[in-house]
Amino acid sequence: MLAPNTFTRRNALFNAAALGLSANTTLSLADAPDRRSPRLVAGIVTAYARGLHADVLLGKILEGWRQDGGPGPLLKLAAMYVDQFPAQDMARSMASKYKVPIFDSIEQAITLGGNQVAVDGVISIGEHGNYPYNSKGQQLYPRRRFFEAITDTFAKYETVVPVFNDKHLGPQWVDAKWMYDRAQRLAVPFMAGSSMCVGFRTPAIDVPMGCEIEAAVGIGYSGLDIYGSHALEFLQAHVERRRGAERGVAWVQCLRGPAIWKIVDDGTIDQRLLDAALAVTPHQSGADMRSSADATVFLLQYLDGLTAAVFMLPSFSSGTSVALRIKGSPQPLATRFDERTEPRHPHFAYLLKAIERMFHTGKPAYPVERTLLTSGILDRALTSLADGQRRLVTPELAIEYQPVDYRHAPNPQLDLDPHADLGDRQNS
Repeated sequence: MLAPNTFTRRNALFNAAALGLSANTTLSLADAPDRRSPRLVAGIVTAYARGLHADVLLGKILEGWRQDGGPGPLLKLAAMYVDQFPAQDMARSMASKYKVPIFDSIEQAITLGGNQVAVDGVISIGEHGNYPYNSKGQQLYPRRRFFEAITDTFAKYETVVPVFNDKHLGPQWVDAKWMYDRAQRLAVPFMAGSSMCVGFRTPAIDVPMGCEIEAAVGIGYSGLDIYGSHALEFLQAHVERRRGAERGVAWVQCLRGPAIWKIVDDGTIDQRLLDAALAVTPHQSGADMRSSADATVFLLQYLDGLTAAVFMLPSFSSGTSVALRIKGSPQPLATRFDERTEPRHPHFAYLLKAIERMFHTGKPAYPVERTLLTSGILDRALTSLADGQRRLVTPELAIEYQPVDYRHAPNPQLDLDPHADLGDRQNS
């Protein structure tokens, strides 16, 4: 247990959980010295160049939601640690322009070179940069190394603050689970995951909390590791809304070649759902999906019996979507992540809005267990593919959590307005 005498009034809100306080004694936001003051943020990143995740997250703290000098989040980038400096590096120039120190270690970035945790939150972006791949095609980004150094700093100075980890955990399951367990042990408010879950969707669909979802099919594209995480988490953000909340996944299998189309033809996967998902997803018009040599399917069954599949179609599709069969609905419901590049990848503004909310309240905007589960599914799927497409029973993925009704970005025809407190509908 972390020592309570080291917590200052400024960060007491964030550390109530570490003190073992009950829900009734947790400090409210009004107990903070100034609820209107920006929260100080340490950015821990692999690389910072235009268009990389560091740019479209930290850049919005520095230059506003639209990265044009306009209004932005109530956050202040106080320090950075940068692991690599590519030829197109922006970290040094942005640090100089906005007087943000770049420290040589993660501990120094969190303590601002001092002897205590001196920030209110940490954004860890272990994405992009020159890192090796393993035999399963996973790029070994240093997410665990970053998180270990972050939490070692918390333990050393007996203070915790909220942490956001960009994209999936791991990427290897052993590392993902280690990160989650460490956060739980130290009572670190922890969020992670894909910007797609809070981004724009087209068409708008209503998936009521507690509905009965009978089947689900997703579509993804690009690399299995880098974009499979997005496709799985986009699927999970929808299916977690079913009755009974979430209890985890019983088995996972990854298929290629004729085995893919066999599960469609024999009815394991509903052809109508696949067609519905494809209908809302940009793809090659007139081409034969079944001729795609690089088509891959992540097939999984949840512990409550729901079967789902994500079709990764890198040479056929160029989008991410999901289709659901809901009991009592005559037609499938389908929607896609609507990727907009201007102004400056606005879905990351809505992701930053969720992070900002956590840094001000000390509570994750939505459960990190969603990302833990999808990280595990992806790792098991890639393991299955490497192991001859064998079905893997996954007792380690019996991950239970209670989803929240968190609002994603509005209809794409509307203006970007991350000033609005999207929040979850249960607490807004």
